[in-house]
Amino acid sequence: MAGGTPIPDAGTYDFVVVGGGSAGCVLANRLTEGGASVLLLEAGQWDRDPLIHIPVGIGKIFPQRLHDWGYFMEPDPGIDGRGIECARGRVIGGSSSINVMAYVRGHHSDYDRWARSGLDGWSYADVLPYFRRSENWEGGGNAYRGGEGPLRVQRTRYRDGILADFIEAGRQAGYSVTTDYNGAQQEGFDYIQETIHAGRRNSAATAYLRPALRRKKLRVIVGARADRIEITDGRATGIRFTQGGRVQLAQARREVVLAAGVINSPKLLMLSGIGDPAHLAGHGIGVTIANPGVGANLRDHLSVMASYRRKSPSWFQQEMRYDRLAMAMLKSLLRKDGFASDVPIGVTAFLKTQPDLAAPDVQFLFLAAPFPARPYLPPFTSPVPDGFGCRVALLRPESAGSISLSSADPDAKPRITPNFLTSERDRDTLREGLRILRRTMGQPVMAPHIIEENAPGAAAQDDEALDAFIRATSVTVHHPAGTCRMGGAQDSRRVVDGHLRVAGVDGLRIVDASVMPDLVGGNINAVVMMIAEKAADLMLGRPALARADDMHRGTLAA
Repeated sequence: MAGGTPIPDAGTYDFVVVGGGSAGCVLANRLTEGGASVLLLEAGQWDRDPLIHIPVGIGKIFPQRLHDWGYFMEPDPGIDGRGIECARGRVIGGSSSINVMAYVRGHHSDYDRWARSGLDGWSYADVLPYFRRSENWEGGGNAYRGGEGPLRVQRTRYRDGILADFIEAGRQAGYSVTTDYNGAQQEGFDYIQETIHAGRRNSAATAYLRPALRRKKLRVIVGARADRIEITDGRATGIRFTQGGRVQLAQARREVVLAAGVINSPKLLMLSGIGDPAHLAGHGIGVTIANPGVGANLRDHLSVMASYRRKSPSWFQQEMRYDRLAMAMLKSLLRKDGFASDVPIGVTAFLKTQPDLAAPDVQFLFLAAPFPARPYLPPFTSPVPDGFGCRVALLRPESAGSISLSSADPDAKPRITPNFLTSERDRDTLREGLRILRRTMGQPVMAPHIIEENAPGAAAQDDEALDAFIRATSVTVHHPAGTCRMGGAQDSRRVVDGHLRVAGVDGLRIVDASVMPDLVGGNINAVVMMIAEKAADLMLGRPALARADDMHRGTLAA
């Protein structure tokens, strides 16, 4: 009731899923495939913008903050008091509709670490079958890769000789080269793998949601802001949401599922009285379930970029001329290849800053283009000076932040407090990652490409100078996780259990990056879809997929 007036009924479904992003799209497909009725609520709109589907369109989507929540992090002392952007998708497909399309699963030890913490069923042998079920790898299926799943994955098609030379530079510097970082060996340099097919982005919406729309048991409501979880006698019974200024109530026969992401899932729990009692009381919210873990444990991959003036001819510079770019975008939209059908982040590497580490602790993301860049058309505009760069990302940060409410108003943006670089180990790792990158760029094969290092610059050599550069320029790689962490029965900090059920409430699960107990070693979109694949089986009461054959685990440790 609201002021004595009944709330309009949006219907009753087996499952009400909040969030039409990567996890929500997977759930909508798999749950309805299993015969359940599903309501999918998405705060954004349909993904009809052509820029979403043309891979190079990310060059406009990100700078102009198109199709995202417009979130910014709080000013952070660890990065010189800067409050940096935190783009999260607000559109059907969620962040899979606005990301750089990198397909990375992480290291096998990430999942074995989860299992050792008390999370039975989350070891690498347990999750690999779900990665395989999700994927349609261009090389076909094998012990590690899926060949028949909905999500199309291909190696980069970006044509620039500097990519092969950068991989060779890694070899010359003494580092590994791997033929498939999502296969037997993650460590080393490799061409990046992407969720692109036939010249177009293959988002969770394209791969999972659209095939499911023909099923009568699926309903999707866009422009729907979730306001509160309805809880009766200790059970989640529905979601109160607002669409076009009109409050409605959707009811769930079986479960309410939050797939709203690492920021909005804890926000919705807190708005519903689930969280730290002192924090809730500060906003006048009554406590339904006391859980200080809600919104805590925010982890993110922080990165720093080294940039270079380019000497060799650049495909990017050539194709960014307005007339050529327009034709390339049209070609990509027509499901063909070419310049606009890929992004210039063509190589990645997973490396150890210390040889005795169990897994790589830094990731390189090589950018075969100047940053920032813009289209040009002589004689009216000139191209930006040609260049390229490489991001060094910290893979498993010890530093942890939080998500908290700024108001009890559902429309208010939450506070995102990252607490970057509070850990000395995190600072040491990023600094050493920069030095490894410099050694790689200094190899003979890169000499024909480099005029000079723009940043950090030749003067930045000692620890103090590199640390200052990192504090002043580092940004997120947009992989936040952990704010509704999954934990075993003895874990006092958990928000959900190993079946993704919210502690203390029946009929309520969370399925998104917020449940990750810590960060995996790489981009997280593939991980989120794996979690949703596994969650669908849990929710439908199906037996888990058979564990991967343990005979492969010996090579995975390489």
